[in-house]
Amino acid sequence: MAGEPQTDCLFCKIVSGDIPATIVRESATTVAFRDINPQAPTHVLVIPKVHYPDAASLAAAEPQIAADVLTEAGAVAADEKIDSTGYRIIFNTGSGAGQTVFHAHAHVLGGRGLQWPPG
Repeated sequence: MAGEPQTDCLFCKIVSGDIPATIVRESATTVAFRDINPQAPTHVLVIPKVHYPDAASLAAAEPQIAADVLTEAGAVAADEKIDSTGYRIIFNTGSGAGQTVFHAHAHVLGGRGLQWPPG
């Protein structure tokens, strides 16, 4: 069922504490942790504690938690001191867009110049 933890989901296992992560922030509804393969000097993932496969399904089912993810992404940027120099929040949706873990998550990237369009 949507919203319920999935036994085969890496991010659900991080939420439950079954898989370790370098957690930088946690709220009642979200967890933020460092990406294990960073693409910028600052690369933190912000995930909802509830399981939805992507940002659109999260926003449709639980808009307040989707807003919490964005709020926490901004707080991560402030904590990491990239809020004044600029940062990017990215939600990849689908394997064609580079999504590899099908649990909604935001990438917070910063600490270097981020050109557009990316890659």
